[in-house]
Amino acid sequence: MTEHPPAGARVAPAGATLGRLLGRTDPDTFATAYWGRQLHLATVEDRGGDDFSDLFGLDAVDELVSERGLRTPFLRVARDGSTLPERAYTAGGGIGAGVADQVSDDKLLQLFADGATIVLQGLHRTWGPVRGLAAALAADLGHPVQVNAYVTPPQNQGFADHYDVHDVFVLQVHGEKRWALREPVHRDPLRDQPWTDRRAAVEDQARREPALETTLRPGDCLYLPRGWVHSARALGGVTVHLTFGVHQWTRHHLAEALLDRVRPLLAERDDLRSSLGLGLDLADAASVEDEVERVRGELLETLAAVPTDEVVRVLRGRARAGQRPAPVRPLAQLAAAETLRPSSRLRVREHLMTDLIESSGREVVVSSRAGRFSVPAAQGDTLRHLLEVGESTVVALAEEAADALDLARLLVRQGLVVVEP
Repeated sequence: MTEHPPAGARVAPAGATLGRLLGRTDPDTFATAYWGRQLHLATVEDRGGDDFSDLFGLDAVDELVSERGLRTPFLRVARDGSTLPERAYTAGGGIGAGVADQVSDDKLLQLFADGATIVLQGLHRTWGPVRGLAAALAADLGHPVQVNAYVTPPQNQGFADHYDVHDVFVLQVHGEKRWALREPVHRDPLRDQPWTDRRAAVEDQARREPALETTLRPGDCLYLPRGWVHSARALGGVTVHLTFGVHQWTRHHLAEALLDRVRPLLAERDDLRSSLGLGLDLADAASVEDEVERVRGELLETLAAVPTDEVVRVLRGRARAGQRPAPVRPLAQLAAAETLRPSSRLRVREHLMTDLIESSGREVVVSSRAGRFSVPAAQGDTLRHLLEVGESTVVALAEEAADALDLARLLVRQGLVVVEP
């Protein structure tokens, strides 16, 4: 199988969504001076008065917790720096639901009145405006993004000083919150290096003078690289902020991908499969030193032979699994597929991360976040053009009207395109 570069692959620098968050700082400057290194604060004035009211607010919080039937882990509750057990804020779903962990608005009412912070998790899946911005930001950055909302009662602090293992864009959407930010005690922590592993160092750092102490107001956006120690306290009234967590790809991921590719290759090397000699004494490092160096050489030689595109393919698979494409309405799209006309317009779904893979010259495998399917090889160029330009009429897909309609219906049913109203 021959794999071609991703059709329509993004090569442009970070775009409009990142620019919306940064205000006066252009994305290129952010990439070189701030990304992964330094704090960045863009006030609502820097951002032209945009207060994020189109994204989220108090009414959205009430709707999610009282009308959407949320279950854990889409919500958690914290008080006095600790997360409460699920039973403190969940209840059964009632007759016929068969759900034991549905969020209880009654319990939340009491907990919030008593000073607990509500954390709405996974808003990139549950709230449309946030979902759209998160997907666009992930496309701009090239790194996966997830979103939480923190809803804090007046004069309360949801969590003690800590650091995150991912970068964060904090978007203040309601009320005011006082932030204290301090230099990392462990720079660029990995996912398996949480702040609790360095609790004493974090607590000591929290007693030091902050590198930045600021009050965020609606429309302010604060960027924190992973590892920065921080805490936040509500001022005056209820506050809500969104955290867009950026789960970066790192050089450590590249190292893991290299090792993933090397392991099966090592098993094919005759010399490495051979047995060590008799009389082996593993308590004596000197007795196996020559063998270790011999294996080290084999390992380095095998590492050097792994093609870059194989490493990228490993990470690309992880990236594809880490985000979802733009939502699709199954019933509406299936109905639209049945009434397609040659003049009907089709639009490629956003954020599909699509690859076209030629297989034996007879077919092309279409692989994306929506799944995999095959088309005849003769339709490969048509699909590449469609993915590149992002839209088409049905009639433009094939010379024969019947073939065009058949291909269009296949693409709709496979979730690659949607029919424009």
